Amino acid sequence: MSVEVLNESGVPVDELALAKVARHVLDRMGVSPLAELAVTLVEVQRMEQLHVQYMNEPGPTDVLAFPQDELDLRGSRGVAHGSGHGPEDTEDQMPTLLGDVVLCPVIAERQAVEAGHSTEDELQLLCTHGVLHLLGYDHADAEEHKEMFDLQGEMLSSWHASRSAGGS
Repeated sequence: MSVEVLNESGVPVDELALAKVARHVLDRMGVSPLAELAVTLVEVQRMEQLHVQYMNEPGPTDVLAFPQDELDLRGSRGVAHGSGHGPEDTEDQMPTLLGDVVLCPVIAERQAVEAGHSTEDELQLLCTHGVLHLLGYDHADAEEHKEMFDLQGEMLSSWHASRSAGGS
């Protein structure tokens, strides 16, 4: 599984941890090991530009997700994605570009203070949130919101458990 983290924000962050949490979520969701993902950290001004341009919303935001391949990956945990083959058939599959998750560390830092946890924890939460969006999850209505945020909580709990156990 290829996860590339590009820090264009000028803010020091634990890029390795972001790559690991993204891989953890993709693994737990059963995404093919051939999947490719980019996580980009940007400054506030760039995030605001992207938010206005792509979401038609004013001001900066914390996370944006830009899916690349038109895949319906929702609800398919435990299944390799792309061609619909199982994990044993990965030799014949082409890499699948899931898309890009864009994070803003400055906004994450503000939110972390409000939430009472570290900026790194907030960035990992936002990265998880963005990856779930790439996998087809959304929170436009109450039912979707509950499903996505329950799953997000599950992913973060298993991530923290794996870290405290000496894994990931």
